[in-house]
Amino acid sequence: MEKTIIAKKKFGQNFLKDKTVLSKIIQSMPNNNNHIVEIGPGLGDLTENLVKYKDTTAYEVDTDLIAVLKSKFAIDIENERFKLIHTDVLEAWEEKGSLHKSSYDLIANLPYYIATNIILRAFEDINCENIIVMIQREVAQKFAAKVNDKEYSSLSIITQLVSKEARILFDVPPESFDPPPKVVSSILFISKKKDVELDKGFLKFLKVCFSQPRKKLFKNLTALYNKEALSNIYNELNIKETLRPHEVDVSLYSQLYTKVKDGKQQS
Repeated sequence: MEKTIIAKKKFGQNFLKDKTVLSKIIQSMPNNNNHIVEIGPGLGDLTENLVKYKDTTAYEVDTDLIAVLKSKFAIDIENERFKLIHTDVLEAWEEKGSLHKSSYDLIANLPYYIATNIILRAFEDINCENIIVMIQREVAQKFAAKVNDKEYSSLSIITQLVSKEARILFDVPPESFDPPPKVVSSILFISKKKDVELDKGFLKFLKVCFSQPRKKLFKNLTALYNKEALSNIYNELNIKETLRPHEVDVSLYSQLYTKVKDGKQQS
C-alpha cells in the first residue's frame, strides 16, 4: 500500500496541483539551452513537466519526499535527465558557490519561509541566469516594485541593480495547492544581468534607508550618519529632505551611498 505524504509545516510545504498553473509556468520558460534547477520539488508535479523539456537538477531536504521522487523519476534518473540532490539548498550554495556547474534557470515553487533568502542567493550565483519562482504575492510585489510604488523596498532596488527585467507573470489562488496556503501566491520572473556583483556595504546602507519605511529617508539615515554632513550631501545631489524611502530611485540611492561612503560621515 502506497504511503500517503502529508505536507510538513516545518518545510513550508504546499503541493501545487493545478495543471493549468503548471502549464503556464512551463510556457513562461525562457527559450534557451540552459539547465534547469528546481528547489523543493515536493511530489514532483512541476518536475514532471520540466524534465520533458530539459535536463533538470532538483534539491530536496525532506527524506520522505526523496523516496517518492526516486521512485517516480527512476527512469529519468537512470537516463541522467534528472538529478536529485538530498540536501538543504542554502547549505549547498554555501559549500559549492553555485547550484550548477554551467548556466541554469531557477524554476521552482519556493517555500515561503526561505523564498527571499533563496532569491537573494540566486542573485549572487553567477551561473543562475533566469529566475521563475512562485512565492507569496506580497513578497513578489517587493521584488518587482518600481520607485513610488508603495511596495518599493530595498529588495526592489537590489533587483533593479542585478536584473534586465523583473515582473510578476500571474497570481495563483490558494485552492491551486494541497493544502491551500492562507495567502495568494505569484509567479515572479527575473532575468539577470551578467557579472553584477552586489556591494555588501550598499546592502547594509539600504537596510538603514528602509529601517522605518514611512519616515523620511533623511531621518532614517541620521541613525548612522552625521546630520550636518548629510544635509550637505542632500544639497549637493539636489535631494529634498522631505522624501521618503520609496520616493528615491536606484540611481539616486547609488549616488547617495557613494557620497556617504567616500566621506565616511558616520556619526
